[in-house]
Amino acid sequence: MEDEERVRRWCLRVEKKRAEDERQALIAGGLLDRSVRPCADGDDLLLPLVEEVEGAEEAEFKPFPHHEVLPRHELVGGIAIMQEEDRAGAAHLLASRPSLHTVLYPTSPVEGEFRTREFLVLAGEETTRTVVTEHGHHFVVDLAGAYFSARLSTERQRVCAEMDEGERVVDMFAGVGPFALTLADHASRVVAADLNPAAVSLLCENIEKNHKTNVIPVYADAAHLPGVFGRTFDRVIMNLPMESVQFLKAAFALCRPGGTIHFYALVDEEGKHLDAIKTFPVAEVRERRVRSYSPAEWHAVYEIVVRE
Repeated sequence: MEDEERVRRWCLRVEKKRAEDERQALIAGGLLDRSVRPCADGDDLLLPLVEEVEGAEEAEFKPFPHHEVLPRHELVGGIAIMQEEDRAGAAHLLASRPSLHTVLYPTSPVEGEFRTREFLVLAGEETTRTVVTEHGHHFVVDLAGAYFSARLSTERQRVCAEMDEGERVVDMFAGVGPFALTLADHASRVVAADLNPAAVSLLCENIEKNHKTNVIPVYADAAHLPGVFGRTFDRVIMNLPMESVQFLKAAFALCRPGGTIHFYALVDEEGKHLDAIKTFPVAEVRERRVRSYSPAEWHAVYEIVVRE
């Protein structure tokens, strides 16, 4: 009977001493499956997920008894984004989650040069601003003014863990600063650039909020960065998933030999951008699946080591 009550879920294995920080990060990213109980496995805790992410494994979990079914939604800080225009469901959701202050419904797709959406407030405060807490960092976000995804929280931590102390980093499409501020923990200097003035304004706010003195905000087209900074960076972040490929030339012009470029893209087949990457001086390239995006697409990262 016990086996019949268990369900299989994707999950992340984390050390128990880090479990609460990881749990809060998954909640912020809308990735924690709250319909089942986390379970212990030796010194680790298995945290159930709503979808597969990089490093996930499958395991069996016991459902919470009498689990309340809430409308489908994504959490971004104190905002819930619903998939349907359901005011009654929004009011129920707001009442069920004390941490929420607003429930939104997107009235447009992610679109335009700055990849933003328009929203309708279904319940709560009339705002699209919130604060996202992620592994000790606090990001002020305005969902109508600048794109933000909490679902790369684990990826940002992974890249940060790979860094050497004192690296020079450039984030070519920094947005409100989640990659830049996370990597600043180990970097000597981070140049964080964006073409969206609203994003740069929020980035400046977040630099001050997180007390970072080594992050330089830059309002600029990423293609023009090499003319300002030259080939001086140890690590280049390229997180503009639908358009990054056109900026590869600029990325190679920013990264020193032996440095690493993290090129993120939405793909529907493995190796999709390898031919384009190999037209540049590449010592090594590794392709990894970061997370699912749709039934036919996934978020991939090409980690490129630059040669002379």
